Amino acid sequence: MQAYLAGGAFAQGLVDDADLGWRDAERVGFVVRNVVDAAAPSNNPLISPVAWKALIETGGLSVPRGLRALASDMAAPPRVPSMVAPDAFEVGRDLAVSPGAVVRRTEISELIQYTPMTAQVHKDPVLIVPPTINKFYITDLAPGRSMIEYLVAQGHQVFAISWRNPDARHYDWGLDAYGQAIVESLDAARAICAADRASVCALCSGGIIASMVAAHLRDAGRLDRLASLFLGVTVLDQGQDGMVSALADEHTAKLAVAASKARGYLDGRSLAEVFAWLRPNDLIWSYWVNNYLRGEKPPSFDILYWNADTTRMTAALHRDFISVIMGGALAKGDAATMLGSPVDLSMVDVDAYVLAGAADHLCPWQSCYRSAQLLGGDTRFVLSTSGHIASMVNPPGNPKARFQAAVEPLDGLIGPADWLATARTVAGSWWPDYSTWLAERSGGAKDAPDDLGAAGFTPLDPAPGRYVFDR
Repeated sequence: MQAYLAGGAFAQGLVDDADLGWRDAERVGFVVRNVVDAAAPSNNPLISPVAWKALIETGGLSVPRGLRALASDMAAPPRVPSMVAPDAFEVGRDLAVSPGAVVRRTEISELIQYTPMTAQVHKDPVLIVPPTINKFYITDLAPGRSMIEYLVAQGHQVFAISWRNPDARHYDWGLDAYGQAIVESLDAARAICAADRASVCALCSGGIIASMVAAHLRDAGRLDRLASLFLGVTVLDQGQDGMVSALADEHTAKLAVAASKARGYLDGRSLAEVFAWLRPNDLIWSYWVNNYLRGEKPPSFDILYWNADTTRMTAALHRDFISVIMGGALAKGDAATMLGSPVDLSMVDVDAYVLAGAADHLCPWQSCYRSAQLLGGDTRFVLSTSGHIASMVNPPGNPKARFQAAVEPLDGLIGPADWLATARTVAGSWWPDYSTWLAERSGGAKDAPDDLGAAGFTPLDPAPGRYVFDR
């Protein structure tokens, strides 16, 4: 063990002393870290004390169990250890159980309206825009851990988009197609609630599209329909932060676009495998030890079940995302378009609430901070203590929960380090903070509706709808 620790420290020291550029330093460091992590004595079945202990305690059964698990995981992508059993949860029974109904269905998405839980509700609804590479129910996990459940209990009228899991037939759905779906869903939510405005709560890649839609509304003179904008772990400014930015270059981008074009889509399982190797100790080797060396089933965890429930991304959307990201188009003012409108985020002068995770390995919080500075309105930037997914699933009641926020709206001239030095730490979840902030921008109170839907928006199926079950 001491030889391993010394060797690992020496290898990392070589990288640190090499005086490489940021991109090369990240790439070489990535390779070195993965080799060092893989070489840990705890991962070696011949000398791992955990493996020998399991062998003795199970009378040798841990070996065939582990080999079966290994063979099963390697038989199909993503070829990484399973992080949760495929039957650990059931959508509609354990997860995504908030009551509601699908009130609009199109080829690309469903719109779900959730049943109010309070006698009075806020006039202006909020529309949740989920990522395009995962299912929407990251915002509606198990009861007590559901953001949708929490917001409804606080008197908000909540709608959520559930994206269809596309296949090769839908290869030409690009940014404009998804942007149009958001515009139509906003109009539907406003019509159902008889409201002049609606808020958007968008996450990750959904936040990129929603931001571009906001710029389109501003260009079309319809930004007054947007009450507020929430962006969760969303990177708009592709700066020099993080391994994802370092791995992206023009050559690999062209290869990726060509591969998805030939197939018609990008398989979400491929992305899941890449993302797992960005945090190998947490997402690879801990499960290697548990599943293969100990022969145990992975523990049941709702976030990891959702993470494994991947969806495909259309070839056109993959191409459009790469074009926007590689060119840094959203930070340039008018280098990108949405529905024929130039995307100038500085003109989006609507109040915004931007959330980042301090331990986020996919969307570094510094990049999220710089992205918030691109917006033209009063912006509240909040830094959660968690990682990419856990920062969003942050229900009240966790004694370890913390977040940092500044007293005043975000100043576009202050850098991330200066902001962090002046931000105050607040104990607890950021959900109540956002709910209060959102309520102040939701038009006051009115009596809750007796029924879901409205004229032209007859409820079709109970929540969570049909598209969430697409495979």
